[in-house]
This record gives sequence, structure tokens and C-alpha cells, in this order.
Amino acid sequence: MIRRRHLLQTSAAVLAAPAIVERANAQSAFDWKQFKGQSIEVNYQLSPRGDLAKRVLKDFEEQTGIKVGFEQIPEQQQRPKVAMEMATGHPSFDVVNVAMHVQKRLVERAKWMEDLRPYIADKSMTNPDFDLADFSKPAMGVATGEDGRINVLPSNQDLFILFYNKELLAEKGFKAPPKTFDELLSMGKALTDPAKGIYGFVGRGLKNANMVLFDNILLGFDQETVSADGKKLLTDTPAAIEAGKFYQQLMRECGPPGNIGFNWNECQTTFMQGRAAMWWDGIGFSAPLLDKAKSKVVDKVGFAPVPAGPKAHHAATFIEGVGIPATAKNKKAAWYWLQWITGKPMQYEQLRAGAGTPARLSAYGREDIVKNSAFPQEWFDTTGTSLKIARSGLPVIVPVTEFRDTIGIGVTNIAGGADPEAELRKATAAFQPVLDKSNEA
Repeated sequence: MIRRRHLLQTSAAVLAAPAIVERANAQSAFDWKQFKGQSIEVNYQLSPRGDLAKRVLKDFEEQTGIKVGFEQIPEQQQRPKVAMEMATGHPSFDVVNVAMHVQKRLVERAKWMEDLRPYIADKSMTNPDFDLADFSKPAMGVATGEDGRINVLPSNQDLFILFYNKELLAEKGFKAPPKTFDELLSMGKALTDPAKGIYGFVGRGLKNANMVLFDNILLGFDQETVSADGKKLLTDTPAAIEAGKFYQQLMRECGPPGNIGFNWNECQTTFMQGRAAMWWDGIGFSAPLLDKAKSKVVDKVGFAPVPAGPKAHHAATFIEGVGIPATAKNKKAAWYWLQWITGKPMQYEQLRAGAGTPARLSAYGREDIVKNSAFPQEWFDTTGTSLKIARSGLPVIVPVTEFRDTIGIGVTNIAGGADPEAELRKATAAFQPVLDKSNEA
């Protein structure tokens, strides 16, 4: 368990020792012990962020006097459980971890979450060091509804980056990772040597899982998969067809056999074994690459921003957050958990522990974290650049899973060699009625 002493050591510039905090609070209206003796129930998805929250909840209890009941379950069970309980109006939790890249539209349409703006504005309820402006613009964009309501506080901002094998690139005379789509494809072809079991690129080909990679490629053509109003699919436009052709070339001309069945874990394994020169996926998968017990590329792995497309340069991002159900029983005590777990000290600890990529920008400027991290400076530089070019990697619609399944079948077929235009037109025609029905609800 991470005790308060350790948190203070990593976050001394922001969070003082309890005695200092008390003196500071004596000069303000805020008091961490304001709801001492109350209890809250917290529900999280199974993830490194959930693991961290569970480890440090005793620190929260000591600092606030609020007792915490904690539940953490796999996302496949957590999401339907949360949806079902929220729909009844009687959730069993006061705080909930929400995958906003999947559930944003559902949360906003149903108005399930408490609007956090009044809490943030209340000086008696919010720590003076909270600093809302420290959250990245893309993260707050996802956390905020069209009506201005702040539905959650961002807790993690996963970013797509390019992992590369420095040794394999150097052997072919490449001194730096690719900067553009064209360079990625040409380098991928040059680095592919099936006779040696080495491939220039590995990426997701499995239905559903492949959509986050395809979507990031499409962002390079300065287009998303659904129109801004969420009503029309854009997966069969000229730009989408070009994205499909580029994806097909990468997968077929630079990738290993069987990659149409690859999810992130197969890609990660291939890269860690030194059998792929480049891998385009989430930065949250970085830590195992530096694990000497699992990875053969510990001293070879490089981290770079995703290449720029023909029309734009964007890193797909996927935001999760924590919020308070509108019908929760203990909202004020729950707000204390939200601002504590997403506050600067805990976001810094999340980064230091490798539990994710914080939504707070200041975390990446902490010299002590950078100096003591297992991640190299290049990783932090890549993260900083990616945050600046981040753009949502999935459409903001209710049937996100169905979207990923239906369009994903077409993308898998494209990776297998089928005609990109025909597959995307077929998949788009199949899903548009589903989207139309969803928008009528």
C-alpha cells in the first residue's frame, strides 16, 4: 500500500503534510474533514487505475475521515451493471468510474450524472489547489456535455503512439521513427523480412478491436467516423476508403501472418519478442515492454508520436473519468473522493506508478517523476506531444459496441485482402439503420 508519506514525497510541491494542510485550510473555507464519519460506495472498472485507487483508499480515509466501500470488476461486467443500476434510479454506489469514450452519449442523454460545476465553484467544498484548468482540453471536452454540464472529472487519457524497435530500424539504416504515413509504409516494407520472422509493422486486425487503429488512421485524413451531430456514418467517404487502403497495405505488406486475428495482446507479444519493428497502439501498454522478465526489447524499445497523415496529425485518445450518480445518496462526501483521486498528487502518483496516463498536464512536467521513472525521457516527450494533438478515437454515439462490431467486420475483411471500398460501403449500409434507430430513442 502506498502510504501518505510516499504520496507526500512524490507530490510535496502540491500537497503538504496534514499539519500544514490544516493551517492552510484555517485561512480558507475548505476542510478535508468536513464530512468525517460519513461513508461512500465506490465502483471501478478493473484496470491499473482501479488497482491504484484501491491501494490508496486508506490514505483518503485517513485524510478525510470518510469510510469507503470499494468494488472493482471487469469492464465487461461493470458497464452493464452500472447502466442497469443507473436506469433504475437507485445505484448502489456514490462514485462510479466511467469509460467516457464508450459511454459519453449514454450518460449525457440519460442525465445520469450529477453536474459537478456547483461543487467546483463552492469554495467550502473544493480544495484551493484543485486547479480545473490543469486538465487537458481533450479530456475536459469529453467530460463536458453540449449543455455545459461537467459529468465526470477526467482520470485517465489513453493516447495512441508508435512503439518502435531501435535496433531493427538501425540495422536498415533508419535513424529515426517515421514522421508521416508514407514513411511508415515505406519503412514497414523495408523492415519486413519473412525469412527471418521479422515484420515491419504489427497492428490490430481483430473485429471490434481494429476500429481504434482504423479510426486513428482516418483522423490522419482529418475525418472522424461519424458526423459531428452523431447522425450520419462517414465510414464510406473517399477519405475513409483511402484510410482503408492504407490500413490494408500496412497489414498485408508489412504485418505477420494471421494478424487479422490480432488484438492488442497479440500485437504486444509480437513486439516484445522482437518480431515487429513498429507497433501502433495505446500508450497504456508501455510498462510490459520495459519488464525484463517478459520483454526481449527492454533496451531497444523507442516511443514516438503517431505519424502525420496526408491532411492532419492526430493521436487517438480515449478518456475515462469518475463521477457521481445524480441519485447518489452521499453526494458531498463522494465529491471529496472525486477531487482527491483526480487531484494533482494522485495524478502524479498514477504516472509514477505506471498506472496510466493522467489527464492533468502538470504531471508530465514533474522533474522528480521523470527522473525516477522507469520510462525514458522519450516516453514523456511523446506523451506531451500526443496530448497536444489528441482527438477522440471513437464516435460519440450510444451504440459504440455495435458500431465497432459491424464496421470492424469490414475492416477485418480489408486486412484479409478484400476490396476496401466494397467492404466499407457494405458495413456502413448495415450500421446506418442502427444509428438512426438509436438517434430516435
